[in-house]
Amino acid sequence: MPATIGVLTVEIRVEASHSLKEKRHVVKSLIERLKSKFNVAVAEIDGQETWQWSVVAATTVSSERSHCERMLRAVEDECAGLLGGYLVRADMEFF
Repeated sequence: MPATIGVLTVEIRVEASHSLKEKRHVVKSLIERLKSKFNVAVAEIDGQETWQWSVVAATTVSSERSHCERMLRAVEDECAGLLGGYLVRADMEFF
């Protein structure tokens, strides 16, 4: 049975940030929280050098697509709860 890879990509806009250090604090906190709470790999994949914008991706692998989708929906809900208005967009893809 082939494995399903699920990827959740979230776009974050930290308008209150006035430095890379401030933005990185928000992003790093999010990444660490998601890694510790869920069994997913998480990384900042774009916007590393911008003060107010970032894209973070979380990924999981399962033998069932439905399991991947449930896991990533929970991750998306956690992001929405943690980020509030900072969360601009969330997209989910499966391979």
